[in-house]
Amino acid sequence: MIGLGVWQLQRRAEKEALLARLAANRDLPAITFPRVPLGDDLLFRRAGAFCLQPTGWSSEGGHDARGKPGWRQIAHCRTGAEGPGFAVQIGVSGAPNTKPTWHGGAVQGYLAYAPDHQPVIAGAFGRAPRTLMIVADPPLAGLAANPPADLSSVPNNHLAYAVQWFVFAGVAGIIYILALRKRG
Repeated sequence: MIGLGVWQLQRRAEKEALLARLAANRDLPAITFPRVPLGDDLLFRRAGAFCLQPTGWSSEGGHDARGKPGWRQIAHCRTGAEGPGFAVQIGVSGAPNTKPTWHGGAVQGYLAYAPDHQPVIAGAFGRAPRTLMIVADPPLAGLAANPPADLSSVPNNHLAYAVQWFVFAGVAGIIYILALRKRG
């Protein structure tokens, strides 16, 4: 348990370095998206892409740039016959059944995680890399603005986990001492 606590402290340092890189991403020049391979180190980086045609739409709960609850309108785009495709959060609406009128085109914004509907139990047995999407800036006309890139959306709770493991180790030590005293 002490080893797990030390490991979490090491992970904390790694996460702080990642957060520093992500904060710097907001000031870097825009990249063309989708780009392969994609990694978490591109999160919050400005990006642009060309959507030949949306192949589908989805709505996800969220909030707009002013913090008002709404439905994030996400287009699933085709980039060509051989392209990997990508998702773009085109804006936020007040109703989940909003049907945006957009037939594709150039989009720009920042990279964020696409919604992930993987069950929690599946995530416990290995997680596939999370997919990135463009969060459009500006949004599609008629939709509310998307929230800006937010570093607080990337959890850094490794210190709490480390403390938790050290407490578990301490409690186990106390129980062991009490068991030895009872035996003697």
